[in-house]
Amino acid sequence: MSGRGPLARGGASRKARGKKADRGEARPGARAMGPGRMRRVGQRAAGTDHRVRVVVVRFLLVASLVAAGLKLVQVQGFEASALAAKAERQRREEIAIPATRGSIVDRNGVELAFNVDTVAIAYRPNGQRAVIDKFNQKNPTKKMSFDVETASIARDMARVLGSAVNEQDLLTKLRSDSTYVYLAQDVEPAKARELSQKHGELNMENRARREYPGGSLASNVVGFANWRMDGPAQKQGVHGLFGLEMLRDNALAGQPGSQYVWTESGTDVVIPGSSQDYRPAVDGADIELTIDADLQYFLQQKAAEYARRSQAKSVSAVVLDAKTGEVYALANDKSFDPNATTGLGPGADNDAAVTTPYEPGSVNKVVTAMASIEYGVTTPEAVHVVDGSIRVADRQVDDAWPHGKVDMTTTGIFAKSSNVGTLMLAQQVGPDRYAALLDKLGLGKRTGVGLPGESAGRVPPRSQWSGSTFGNLPIGQGLSMTVLQMAGMYQTIANDGVRVPPRIIKAKIAPDGTRTEEPRPEGVRVVSPETARTTRDMLRAVVQKAPNQNSGTGPAAAVTGYQVSGKTGTAQQYDQAAGHYSNTLYWITFAGILPADSPRFVVGMVYDTPAYSTPDGHSSAPFFHDVASFLAQRYNIPLSKEPSPIVRLVGP
Repeated sequence: MSGRGPLARGGASRKARGKKADRGEARPGARAMGPGRMRRVGQRAAGTDHRVRVVVVRFLLVASLVAAGLKLVQVQGFEASALAAKAERQRREEIAIPATRGSIVDRNGVELAFNVDTVAIAYRPNGQRAVIDKFNQKNPTKKMSFDVETASIARDMARVLGSAVNEQDLLTKLRSDSTYVYLAQDVEPAKARELSQKHGELNMENRARREYPGGSLASNVVGFANWRMDGPAQKQGVHGLFGLEMLRDNALAGQPGSQYVWTESGTDVVIPGSSQDYRPAVDGADIELTIDADLQYFLQQKAAEYARRSQAKSVSAVVLDAKTGEVYALANDKSFDPNATTGLGPGADNDAAVTTPYEPGSVNKVVTAMASIEYGVTTPEAVHVVDGSIRVADRQVDDAWPHGKVDMTTTGIFAKSSNVGTLMLAQQVGPDRYAALLDKLGLGKRTGVGLPGESAGRVPPRSQWSGSTFGNLPIGQGLSMTVLQMAGMYQTIANDGVRVPPRIIKAKIAPDGTRTEEPRPEGVRVVSPETARTTRDMLRAVVQKAPNQNSGTGPAAAVTGYQVSGKTGTAQQYDQAAGHYSNTLYWITFAGILPADSPRFVVGMVYDTPAYSTPDGHSSAPFFHDVASFLAQRYNIPLSKEPSPIVRLVGP
């Protein structure tokens, strides 16, 4: 018993403890079981959290896969085309192919402006660095050196291009942190090819340079053009800035072509042989002018010479074909050399011969001469008693020289340039008929010569004439015109009364040789042929030199062996500060016809503010003489069949 007792009690005790433990009863030793029980509760909580985390992760994974799938559908389905195009744009680059600009030539085919092919050499520092880095990563045993490459390029460019580049400056550009840098401009194509063959990493851009072989020859007419980089690639090329280069830019420039190339991913380096979608350029047309380069050169030199001799602010002149109105030469004393690298200077784009009007003075008396004959007011031999002054409304107009009553023929009134006699005849013509004749002569309107910036001059509207207006207009004051318009009046009487508006462009010649003549303007009948010939004959007396006060005002314009018709002019300039016409500032003009008996050319010239007191400052007749003599020789103009008759100008 004693042996089993303890065992029995121990067993019973364990059962009892088990039951009590199940019931949660407290007993001694229960603390020892506490931790075990707490561990079982914690294990159940941890298992629950784990299951939650698994569910969340699975949900997020599924959501991510769904989102990725939707994005994939969006990219590959809905945005595929747009993204592909964007990627292509990032690697596909359009390269412009410049068209060859047409030439500008004179009436004999002499080139006044033409293109010379050149090359601009450029480099992509950042892109080439990337190419070298990529190469070195793939070829660790054959590494390339950016510094060695750029040093070689700079050295070879300095050798080939000489003084046009500086080797150290080239190195600075080559090693700069730039995407694209220009190393040299206006490189000869042969030299560019030599460099390209040795250094394929250089970018060669085809360019052109505008050449003006005559320098300042006709620069006022031709204008200026150069290479322009602004705007889209399709618009880059040689374009005109002013003159005919600008006005006829569309015809001269042609249409540039284009091609697409592919570049290395992540760089701007062009992949060799990747060109596609090639569209060739269409070269520009040549423009043929009416001017004669030799005559133009002579006229420019003479304009500059007479500007110096007369001390004038400026001198302009023009030569027209008497029948067609074509401009054979149009010159100013000041010109510019478009080849100059120091800049064109202020006012280079101002062609004063067409942009700057002036008051013509007595050359405008040809209007009264035509009108008085056309309307039967007088005849060339009719004698008029001309006083030294005349009153028109509230103004008194005097002749240029003091005299009392003088008998003058109609021819004498114009040959001696009497203001008083001219106004006497104009009053008989009447203001309405006079105004109508001004309109037929094209005054107050642009001639449409074909040059930019042309001025219309000014003729006051008939409705705005005051009483004194008709005392000014017939003697060439109170209206303004350009030297081209002035010559046009005399072209009218040289062409038997038909005014042909002047033109300076003769034809357009396409790259294939097709020639398109410039439209010829319609002639305007101003006066009858008989009136024109009579007026022309009267004006021969202007260059007449005869005794007994029978000399005209311009004998210095005469040319031996030829009949010459013409008219001198002196116009007072309006002094804005003083508020009246000046007695010291003048425009000096001359317009003439060669030969008068068989007109071939019309010449007009104007001096702005010459030193009037000097021998060369009060008349431009000597200038006309020099030009007319050159014309006679250059064009082998036949001598007149007989000299101009000496006619009576004054006296009974």
